[in-house]
Amino acid sequence: MGFPPESAPLGAVADPDGVRFSVWSGTAERMWVCLFDADDKESRVELDRDGNGVFSTHVAGLRPGARYGIRADGPWEPDRAQLFDPAKLLTDPYATGLDRRYFWDPRLALGRDEAVDTAGLVPKSVVGEARPPVTQQPPVFEPGGLIYELHVRGFTMLHPDIPEDQRGTVAALAHPSVIDHLRKIGVSAVELMPVTAWIDERHLSPLGLTNAWGYNPVAFMALDPGLCPRGIGELRDTVAKLRKAGIGTILDVVFNHTGESDRFGPTLSLRGLDAAAYYRHDADGNHINDTGTGNTLACDHPMMRRLILDSLRHFVTQAGVDGFRFDLAPIIGRSATGFDPNAEIFREISADPVLSDRVMVAEPWDIGPGGYQLGNFPDNFLEWNDSYRDSVRRFWKGDPITPGEFVTGIAGSHDCFTGRETRTVNFIAAHDGFSLADLTAYQHKHNDANGEENRDGHGENHSWNNGVEGETRDAGVIAARKRDIMALLSTLFASRGTIMLTAGDEMGRTQQGNNNAYAQDNEITWINWDGLDPDLLDHTASLSRLRTENPALSDPRFLTGEADITGTPDVSWHRVDGGPKETPHWDDWQGQIVVMVLARGDGSRIAVAFNRSRDAVEVTLPDREGWVWDENPTELAARSVAFHVEKPGE
Repeated sequence: MGFPPESAPLGAVADPDGVRFSVWSGTAERMWVCLFDADDKESRVELDRDGNGVFSTHVAGLRPGARYGIRADGPWEPDRAQLFDPAKLLTDPYATGLDRRYFWDPRLALGRDEAVDTAGLVPKSVVGEARPPVTQQPPVFEPGGLIYELHVRGFTMLHPDIPEDQRGTVAALAHPSVIDHLRKIGVSAVELMPVTAWIDERHLSPLGLTNAWGYNPVAFMALDPGLCPRGIGELRDTVAKLRKAGIGTILDVVFNHTGESDRFGPTLSLRGLDAAAYYRHDADGNHINDTGTGNTLACDHPMMRRLILDSLRHFVTQAGVDGFRFDLAPIIGRSATGFDPNAEIFREISADPVLSDRVMVAEPWDIGPGGYQLGNFPDNFLEWNDSYRDSVRRFWKGDPITPGEFVTGIAGSHDCFTGRETRTVNFIAAHDGFSLADLTAYQHKHNDANGEENRDGHGENHSWNNGVEGETRDAGVIAARKRDIMALLSTLFASRGTIMLTAGDEMGRTQQGNNNAYAQDNEITWINWDGLDPDLLDHTASLSRLRTENPALSDPRFLTGEADITGTPDVSWHRVDGGPKETPHWDDWQGQIVVMVLARGDGSRIAVAFNRSRDAVEVTLPDREGWVWDENPTELAARSVAFHVEKPGE
């Protein structure tokens, strides 16, 4: 079986005379495009098959906006991953629009022998309108900036300035109040959690829950109609307005599994077109589950690779996005023998004229064999750094921690990444886990609302509660938690390389101790803008300004201790009396205080002092002839981080 050339478009392509439909399958025997009128009456047109496995036809007179689906017939042999069932209406993998959202229905998962037609159960694909491509510009975001992880619905549903009919949509992100907030805290790029169409996991409906996060995709190019009701045009307009404000857009994409789940899941698209090609299976026809979600995409298959690359190109050319964050990214580099850092898809991304300059961010782990790959992605990928996350949490929690762990993390994690520059994305909290505020308020997860008797979610969070679990009116405990949140934020903004903040963490958002809130499309995940902390917001804004004014904090080059062009060492480490720490033998290390001094590039220096102890301490900064600190010595408050800048002496 051959494969179509790259120049042969797939999907529904409108022309002046009608629409050409093209769908690939290596094993289907027959295929139809099903057209639906305004009353949902269906008419079928059989597709012709060529020698490359492409089924196609041209329907004269059809126009953009027409609704359609695909039906495919062939063998029904589940033990050989052959699951053809013409009773199942399928979403075109290249569909760029849908007429409604997906909703779980158990009839979607019934076998061929039960002959249940699903045309009334699944969304119809919509023929897209031909749009001129966006003029491609270099990404706004550059390594070292601030990525702001954002859940479209949770971020906007309770925002008081956004019109109610716009809340929960991508368009709301272009509202002036949102842009003002992003600019205040110095966001370089928003990272939108999944915005393409997904379906709920089958266990959620009996619990009265829905998937709020969107990490259960069906269509890779079609935006979810609930989040983006105006389709690609809405995303394009929002990306353009954010770009005008100097803010880039990164899409969180899920190319590791689909919502079709395991053998007992629904047949919605790829499963019904060619399950053996698109998914990994064992010798008995069972899905290989390297994702923990029931199936794993075969990203080394030529047609799956093409679908991924075409999807990425679609969002660059049609919406102008700056880049992508890949969920469970080792999957895209997996073959039958494991993860390959030199996988063909990585080479194709690097060589592609549309994709080669885009920002690429990997979540560098999955649950399959050899699934932890931090530091092993190609040089054009930034990587989420959970090693940094855990070392910072343990430092501020008060756990025993070696100086190397904490210092290496804030200095760019040279133990994880090779070369002259770090590729780290430093974060302390993300969508998956406790919020930043909950790290200081909950020693244990509280996921009862998820309906799984608190069994789901991570058990080890390196969190603490300052003496009281959860909500409290104790003023002393509240003050201690606020102080800890400020210290955590300060540490993040003082760390070398790219940093990431999850929306609302700059203002003390809580998820009530839920560290796996994927199924909470409600006040647990919706940011309560009226109840957030303005002091934390102002603190974050000041940290962002400080980071902008001192590029030494964000510079992706690894710290070496060597002198820069002004003769000033790029970094030095000091005791509280100003004397140098002799690395790696920090004999006076007490596990409480770290003083880092960085060269600013003009001969001056910036000092960052970290005090995780519960006592204030006097710190003397290292003096040099001809230079003075803005304050020296200085009292470093308990549980705090302080920044001091050196200036020429009088």
